[in-house]
Amino acid sequence: MLIFPLTALLFAASSASAQDIIYNAAHNVTPITGTWSSGSRHVVTGPGFANPSQETFTYPNTTGVGYSFSDDGWYEIARYRFASNASEPNCIIGTVVWAHGHYELVGNGSIILTPVGDGYQQVQAPCAATSNFIQNYNFTELFDHWQIFMDPTDGPKLHLFQFDGSPVAPLFQLSPDPNMLPKQVLRNVSANVVTTTSDGLVSTETLASRKKKRSAAPELKQPMGMVAGLVVMAMVSTLL
Repeated sequence: MLIFPLTALLFAASSASAQDIIYNAAHNVTPITGTWSSGSRHVVTGPGFANPSQETFTYPNTTGVGYSFSDDGWYEIARYRFASNASEPNCIIGTVVWAHGHYELVGNGSIILTPVGDGYQQVQAPCAATSNFIQNYNFTELFDHWQIFMDPTDGPKLHLFQFDGSPVAPLFQLSPDPNMLPKQVLRNVSANVVTTTSDGLVSTETLASRKKKRSAAPELKQPMGMVAGLVVMAMVSTLL
């Protein structure tokens, strides 16, 4: 997954218009609409994961990512991750993310996900000055291409590919129907657009001007229970 300004995304999409994809059975064995989840399939979109009006989450048993796509152009994302810190093994950062908005299947085979602006994430960073907080999370995301295969054991399997062609974790179809929260703005947020540059790439992020401290919020679950186990899990979760 790569995050770009919308103008760059539109340019990338239009520049490859001569390579339009035909969305048929050879490209996908089933439509992209439905509910998809990676790995153990515990991270699932919908009301069982996030409550935007309360800015809360129900933490899954394991890390992973979930997507839902509707036939009228809406998407929803659920993510749950831990990231290790090689220099400080005890400072494992956990994040839980929810966002939704509109998706576009571009003719060249890419997908653009454009949020409606009410996404949010909880960050738990035990070694930071503020160790547990909620902040807005709204990125326009680009997947270079995608394809759906039929797994003989698990059924339809969605493969999403990043800008450089590298795959993200396969997503398994839980249902042909999307499991989503209401298709409307669900949080009243006041946001600023912040543009940053990293390794020569420009990323556009919509962030709140505030960080909401969550000292009384539940801590993120650490499914494996031990620091050593978390380091291993964090390495795996970077693929999700």
